[in-house]
Amino acid sequence: MDGLILDMRNMRKSFLGQAALRGVDFSLHAGEIHALIGENGAGKTTLMNILGGVVLPDAGEILVNGRHAFIPTPAASHRLGISFIHQELNLVNDLRVYENFFLGAELRTAIGFVDEQAMCARTAEILGTLDVAIDPREMVGALDASYKQVVEIGRALLANAKILIMDEPTTSLTDHEIRYLFTVMRSLAQSGVSVIFISHKLKEVLTVCDGYTVLRDGSVAGSGRVSPSVSEEDLARLMVGREMAVEHFYEPRPLGGTVLAAEHLSSDRSFRDVSFELRRGEILGFTGLVGDGRTELFECIFGSRRKTGGRLVVEGAPRNLTHPQKALAAGIGLAPKNRKENALIKDFSVRSNATIARLRGFLRGPFIDSRREELRTQEHVKNLNIKVTDINLPITSLSGGNQQKVVLAKWIEAGSRIMILDNPTQGIDVGAKAEIYHIVMRMAREGKSIIILSSEIPEVLKVCDRVAVMYHGELVGILDRDNATEENVMMYATGAKRRADALQQERSHA
Repeated sequence: MDGLILDMRNMRKSFLGQAALRGVDFSLHAGEIHALIGENGAGKTTLMNILGGVVLPDAGEILVNGRHAFIPTPAASHRLGISFIHQELNLVNDLRVYENFFLGAELRTAIGFVDEQAMCARTAEILGTLDVAIDPREMVGALDASYKQVVEIGRALLANAKILIMDEPTTSLTDHEIRYLFTVMRSLAQSGVSVIFISHKLKEVLTVCDGYTVLRDGSVAGSGRVSPSVSEEDLARLMVGREMAVEHFYEPRPLGGTVLAAEHLSSDRSFRDVSFELRRGEILGFTGLVGDGRTELFECIFGSRRKTGGRLVVEGAPRNLTHPQKALAAGIGLAPKNRKENALIKDFSVRSNATIARLRGFLRGPFIDSRREELRTQEHVKNLNIKVTDINLPITSLSGGNQQKVVLAKWIEAGSRIMILDNPTQGIDVGAKAEIYHIVMRMAREGKSIIILSSEIPEVLKVCDRVAVMYHGELVGILDRDNATEENVMMYATGAKRRADALQQERSHA
């Protein structure tokens, strides 16, 4: 690593009298990959928004390359060589790679025509520096998620960025894509570009980063160099201010009868011939690799995707759930994995989001009984420990973990007896994850039946009674808690168990 490229000193910022940053110091060296971590609401976003020119600090100073910098706008940040790559990528899928690179700044020939050849050549040159084999004329919509991340990085390099802020870049990537992205990040660092890596995945921080800064409650809780002596538990302890490794979530409890039975469900090419049962009070995990069909399976069960075969039995009665309203009437709720796009209404308040699934229950004649609606929302805030100062604030004012609690409140308010939670802790910090797990266990004790879909095997092992594993659209195994180890689950998820069984069968017939 070279010298100091960024030095943020004594950064302070308050919103409506509430301190978001309390004298934060943050520094970055040239060619360094530096992790910025902390729970949601710790101040990470505010600090990076100051660096990105989105908000102005109340106090403090910023030095870029040793010079004092005033960053009143995003344009000013870009001129200083700073680029912010957000979790929701700012790409146009219907345009080609080179068109995304030069969108709004197209190169032109001497007579004024768009110079496609020059833009393709420059795009290929930048991608070449990243050692990436992407055709500049490829449609962005056809690229894998990791390649889309690289296109965003390439756009930043086109603008001569020397500092890249990467916000949760691995959230939607497979393990293979994550390894590929890390290779690109290391290549950038070797060329002198500095990366600020924002992530809740502490294992990734220890894998790819050179240094770390931990924020808690708007202050620096700790910082240092990544080394073998630094563990995930050390970082988690700094983030939440308490020991995380000793927390236990799973509790054995008596289960009731079958409340949901899927019998040979199929849907086009997404999944086929899937059968399973869910008992009252049970937490059933579904896991596998990306593209295994589990999300599509439960979209079908919830009535938002058409099935082509099989049947569904809910609490002993056959049900043809062709619409989410029918699923809701049958006592089924679905918290989708894309919380911001599919689970919440961003322009609505916390109160409206918590009660919208049962809005008719708050009607008094043609009007909504606002007082009753407010009291019910306050009950959910208390029971689920939702951190909100005013339930009439926009849902976007909450952290990711608290937004997810509002999603759970919505389905609890709707009276859902069967809860389907698709990646319920995606993009949530370790402290909020623990709270979500405790809420799930409590709902199970109260008799609700819960299905958790997750790509993270350790997550389903923490709370589930059984683990169902899918592979290429098929349910290949259901493991009880005693047999649901990471090794066994991966054997099923990768197809290795099926191949081993097939080989054993061949040998027995030989």
